Amino acid sequence: MRKEIAKMQRCYFYDNGIRNSLINNFNPLHLRNDTGELWENYIIIERLKKQRYQGIWSNNYFWRTYNQKEIDWVEEREGKLFGYEIKMIKDKYKESKEWKENYDNALYQVICRDNYLSFIT
Repeated sequence: MRKEIAKMQRCYFYDNGIRNSLINNFNPLHLRNDTGELWENYIIIERLKKQRYQGIWSNNYFWRTYNQKEIDWVEEREGKLFGYEIKMIKDKYKESKEWKENYDNALYQVICRDNYLSFIT
């Protein structure tokens, strides 16, 4: 798709404490403005561990278009694409129309507090 950004990296920390130290923020969650980023970091790192421990071979990507539509985690495995949007609360998310239109055969799921355990264990 022409509107996709071809090379884009995201960095995740194996230890959120190091992340907190780098940004000098050790406040409780209810006082922070980055709880979504902390949640996403936790889920991604635990998913990477699951892939490793269970031998799930996958190419992992972050998907974004030039007009800022994004999917947090994309796995290319078993000849298919699996798109995952990671949100603490499911109802605060609207599915990307561009993803659905361009990858209609891809599977898609929102990972939230209600269903995250099966994604990471």
